Amino acid sequence: MAREIGIGVVGLGWMGRVHSSAYARMRERFPELGLRPRLIAAADPVAANQEAAVEQFGFERAVDSIDELLSDPAVEAVSICSPNVLHRDLAVAAAQAGKPFWIEKPMGTSAQQSREIHEAARAAGIATAVGFNYRHAPAVEHIRALVLSGRLGRITNIRCWLIADYASSPDGPLTWRYDRERAGSGVIGDLLSHGADLVQHVLSDRLSEVTADSGIFIADRPIPTKVGVGHGGFEVGDKRGPVGNEDWVAALGRTASGTRVTLESSRVARGHRSDYALEVFGTEGSARWSFTRMNEFEVQLGDGGLEHGYTTVLAGAGHGRYASFQPGPGIPMSFDDLKAVEGSLFLSDVAGGGSTAPNSADGLSAALVCEAVVDSAASRTWQPIPAVEGTTFEQPGEQRS
Repeated sequence: MAREIGIGVVGLGWMGRVHSSAYARMRERFPELGLRPRLIAAADPVAANQEAAVEQFGFERAVDSIDELLSDPAVEAVSICSPNVLHRDLAVAAAQAGKPFWIEKPMGTSAQQSREIHEAARAAGIATAVGFNYRHAPAVEHIRALVLSGRLGRITNIRCWLIADYASSPDGPLTWRYDRERAGSGVIGDLLSHGADLVQHVLSDRLSEVTADSGIFIADRPIPTKVGVGHGGFEVGDKRGPVGNEDWVAALGRTASGTRVTLESSRVARGHRSDYALEVFGTEGSARWSFTRMNEFEVQLGDGGLEHGYTTVLAGAGHGRYASFQPGPGIPMSFDDLKAVEGSLFLSDVAGGGSTAPNSADGLSAALVCEAVVDSAASRTWQPIPAVEGTTFEQPGEQRS
């Protein structure tokens, strides 16, 4: 018989709804885990979100605050999907209540807040997961396997960029995302944190230093008069306010083993909806992947003779967790599928005491990269990045070739 795990979700905006759907699909896609998530309660102060939680997503009840959710003994694990400014207090409260949590990135609005979250979770001895979903793409998992097996040779350099246009209109609303106090370092925490995690995960090697530049290209935005969900549904008035955090960033870095790293992120790149990509170069080959074509990747192994170029590979059953979703290669998976993978790893850790999901140590590591990037852009100098114990990208027993 499947073990039931009571679930609470905090924040029923876009990401809270994605988490809710991921839990609902888990029994269908990962029956081998023997786990059955039960959607107990959703906490959100917005009445429309409370109604959606019960009527659309099947929660047993909706409440106004996390206190009601955490005090319920039926809630055994929590998703934290609120705006960034609330992450620290909510995560620490969950840890102190002994509730394992799955939290969206960035964990906190600063590296200090992320450290406080990580230390609270470690003190409580609870399982954690952080929303670095792109590492779960089957193609990315296979590229990581190529790196760790040595098939690409010695890794010389890696490029990762996350370029988007969700903020490219100067008439887009001035939401919490553009406030440094409430959101942190703009596109650095929002998208570059994914890049930092992807690089460290694929290489199984931590970023040790960076130098960077950043910019705010849209200086002010209209103040919203109506709250939306996620990036949409807002209405604005005539008044405008200043943007307080970064629109664009680029960084050069080095890993602890000496691999060179290039990172870039933008939220204002017109024409790029979600151009997220990764390229890995080694002495014996290279590999590349793009989220815009998530279900395939390209590899080049050996000298190739006269036909020296990339081979396109369609993701299939031998790649990552593809077989949990589709029976044969070439059938697309989705963004929401990646979150279902993440949720399954989280609940597997909750039930079994392991650490297979990207955890709070990974979240802190990415936050420290982002902090170093911010400091470097301000000082125009190289900045060191402290190591973090307990990350999943440097699991014991994994050998670099």
